[in-house]
Amino acid sequence: MRKPDPAFEGRPVARQVRVLIVQDHPLLASALARVLEGQPDFAVSGVSSSGATAVESAAQDHPDVVLMDFRLPDVTGPEAARMIQSEHAGAAIVFHSADESETALLDAVDAGATAYLTKDATAEQITEAVRRASQGEVLIPVELFARAIRRQRGVVTKKREREQLLAAFTPRELDILNLLAEGLDTTSMSQRLGIAPHTVEWHVRHVIEKLQVHSKLQAVISAARQGLIEL
Repeated sequence: MRKPDPAFEGRPVARQVRVLIVQDHPLLASALARVLEGQPDFAVSGVSSSGATAVESAAQDHPDVVLMDFRLPDVTGPEAARMIQSEHAGAAIVFHSADESETALLDAVDAGATAYLTKDATAEQITEAVRRASQGEVLIPVELFARAIRRQRGVVTKKREREQLLAAFTPRELDILNLLAEGLDTTSMSQRLGIAPHTVEWHVRHVIEKLQVHSKLQAVISAARQGLIEL
């Protein structure tokens, strides 16, 4: 058991910060609980080993801070964080992960994390991050937020572009694209769709023109890249 922080000795303690630990490794979960319980201003409200149980615990115990692992057996940490915050928006999320990749950091930012600690963080760094997160501080560098926002804008733009592209194609033309992707020739497509071969060729020409390509194969590749069809 860690000794209480000397900075708090002899001082009246305000309402304790309730911390939910979400960690599927029992030994690490116990170690984190001991570190936090060694601080007079913290109270561990619960320990969960999965995203599902974390959501249930957060709904029942209303923690101030969730100390969240990035990898969980049922969902990712960011997915669990989003579920928790959809029900309990006041909870600050502090990630504690072995994954130091930029992708993981950006996923955490997208999920509303206020801090991101690696597994080699010291006990002092963990308690400091949890304490500051409970006070509303955001400990993730601003440039990470900027990258996350740019990436989010990119996703929205691509989705909008795909929707606009889809709107340019008739249902029959999309049928033709999917049949081209299956490798069917004009006769086979005619039989499958119950239309004349010359009508099939007419639709194929329109598809090629709209995708601004020069062949059926290029049409299939372009459509797949732009999310119109799946290969």
